[in-house]
Amino acid sequence: MLIARCADAAMAILFAPVCASCEDPLDAPSSGAVCDACWGAIRPLADPLCDTCGDALLSWRAGMPCMCLRCLRTPRVITRARAIAAYDGSLRDILQALKYNGRRSVARRLGQLMAAAGTLLLGDADVVVPVPLHFTRRYSRGFNQAADLASHVGLPVLHALRRRRVTATQTELPEHERHRNVDDAFTVRWGASARLRDSVVVVVDDVSTTGATLDACARVLLEAGAREVRALTAARAASRLQR
Repeated sequence: MLIARCADAAMAILFAPVCASCEDPLDAPSSGAVCDACWGAIRPLADPLCDTCGDALLSWRAGMPCMCLRCLRTPRVITRARAIAAYDGSLRDILQALKYNGRRSVARRLGQLMAAAGTLLLGDADVVVPVPLHFTRRYSRGFNQAADLASHVGLPVLHALRRRRVTATQTELPEHERHRNVDDAFTVRWGASARLRDSVVVVVDDVSTTGATLDACARVLLEAGAREVRALTAARAASRLQR
């Protein structure tokens, strides 16, 4: 403990590192790139949640389907999805620090929080499959944030998918164009089908909005022989079509 405190004091003096979320000086930089206050500011999603996509419901009555309007209107390929919290506040800042600033050290704690949020999804699952980046984007970024997160949720990671074409960033598109954007964008890697056959798979990504990317991945995995596909993300962008 004394050595860690001395190391933190030296780093604070020499480098003056700041929190990747709030940008306040870090008291314990050796413990990670995000301060305890910002981690503590994350408010996990709480019931009632949509049984399928995990969206927070504004209200729910006993005896009624516990599903959001989007899932009631449009059947999903993913059987169940969960996330740590809504995509806002400190969680959004932490994910942007991971994705765009290369602060990969935050992936471990995010993965642990995802595992806690997805306990029911992961309990009887066989593998987790990260949503892949196109190789050109993977090369320019230097890593795949979904793969980093997947490595910390506690199940074997299977890199079963390949993104065969570059797609526009989903957040830049209106909702009705997102499914078309990722249609036929993924394929199963050679040799992965044997591991997928009759398995329960959890697809992992950083953020889910409409779920179009997750469904596109799930469709390919099911065609390759998976028995069921679920989804686990760090954050969930709230739907406007809440029940």
